[in-house]
Amino acid sequence: MKLVRFLKNDQPCYGLIEGEAVYAIEGYIFGKFRQAEKVATLTEVSLLGPCQPTKILGVGLNYRTHAAEVGQVVPPEPLLFFKPPSSVIGPLKPIVYPLLSQQVDYEGELAVVIGQRVRNVSPEKARDFVLGYTCGNDVTARDLQRQDDQWTRAKGSDTFCPLGPYIVTDLDPAHLAIRTWVNGEIRQSASTADMVFSVAELIAYISQVMTLEPGDVILTGTPAGVGPLQPGDVVEVEIEGIGTLRNPVVSQGTR
Repeated sequence: MKLVRFLKNDQPCYGLIEGEAVYAIEGYIFGKFRQAEKVATLTEVSLLGPCQPTKILGVGLNYRTHAAEVGQVVPPEPLLFFKPPSSVIGPLKPIVYPLLSQQVDYEGELAVVIGQRVRNVSPEKARDFVLGYTCGNDVTARDLQRQDDQWTRAKGSDTFCPLGPYIVTDLDPAHLAIRTWVNGEIRQSASTADMVFSVAELIAYISQVMTLEPGDVILTGTPAGVGPLQPGDVVEVEIEGIGTLRNPVVSQGTR
């Protein structure tokens, strides 16, 4: 099942995708719902970020190849950081290059969307609380990350968390191909099988610390190949079984 969030009569709505058709839903996307009438085709709607998280948890250095390329060791436990909800944008929406930074990097990632409130769950039961998976881009101001002792400025700018295009519910996250492209050139190519900590392990670990709410997002880390973006670039994150998240990059003031 593919779930989307889109604008209808200037109001955000959830829907289901079948082929190129968008169907309304009746009910609660994080509870019981059913397919209703067809409302549009994909070319006729503006897709939003596929969920509205209360919080976004990022995971640093969760691929050994990425840890090696940045000269870091793999942490013994997941390395967590926050991105604010205000950083979320949807497909085709612009990533804004902030005036504060001279180096903004892409980081293609598998994103987990939580479907039910969860606290203190075991790894064995953790995936029961997942609604589905989508593509994410953990956009990072790398120069600010190097300057600061913590990563709030580097990770938290508006537009620094593109998500989409869909939430796919019936997907095994363990062995998915993940690729990132910039201006049509491939920059990252890996498999989620290379993650140090699995999706289930991440959910269980995070839920020991805080309650995860429906719609919350976990960015599961990026593989090797991260690099800079410039205004005028187009960055695409492609994940097997989900699709492609595409966003242009613009200078601040041209959004």
